[in-house]
Amino acid sequence: MHNEQTLRLLQEVASGSVTPEDALLSLRMEPFEELGYAKVDLHRSLRQGRAEVIYGAGKTPEQIVGIVRVLHEAGNDNILITRLSADAAASVASQVELCYHADAKIGVAYPKPVKGVGNVVIATGGTSDIPVAEEAAITAETLGSRVTRLYDVGVSGIHRLLANTDKLMNARVIIAVAGMEGALASVVGGLTDCPLIAVPTSIGYGASFGGVAALLAMLNSCASGSCVVNIDNGFGAGFLANRINRMESPADEQGAEE
Repeated sequence: MHNEQTLRLLQEVASGSVTPEDALLSLRMEPFEELGYAKVDLHRSLRQGRAEVIYGAGKTPEQIVGIVRVLHEAGNDNILITRLSADAAASVASQVELCYHADAKIGVAYPKPVKGVGNVVIATGGTSDIPVAEEAAITAETLGSRVTRLYDVGVSGIHRLLANTDKLMNARVIIAVAGMEGALASVVGGLTDCPLIAVPTSIGYGASFGGVAALLAMLNSCASGSCVVNIDNGFGAGFLANRINRMESPADEQGAEE
């Protein structure tokens, strides 16, 4: 049961068309659905404001389809499937409605247009960081945020970043995605006054240690007001950025669909 269904149920209780006892029974029934290989959380949106997101890696297409169908039957659209390979996406798309974003390796099942609000700016150090940035971007856009992309603006040519200062200054939240030494997050954090989410990527040569060097640099940044997610965790950054962005949005805009 998602928030709209819960609100409708409470309105029916207020109008007298549903008894409080029946409403309580509806809320208590089926908090999750047992599929054997998965226990699909049907109350996730009541707790977190958003339906369960499916982590696609390690799941068979059949398992993904089963989970998607349960979520869709419970009233959910725009169901996110992260780390979804192209082959698995093709199989899933043959069974349910799916929009697949190959760069981000994200699928959106039963997609519906969403009116984006606010402004999440996503900046990358280099072109090689784009797949992680796109995972963040698609996540935030699907959840209802407007996204501005600033790709390949790393510190090796800092004039490229400074040429986009106006876009940075107009952001409600910024995601800085970078590998190598991870310096982009500190530079952006020192230029702006909004929350910054730093995403270290596994891009770099040997001593980058698969993103550990960028992770440690971002954790030790002297720029205030920043947080750091795990290596290559574009989804986590996009989810958090959307939550922060929507807190700043007018209440009547939140969740609006076209």
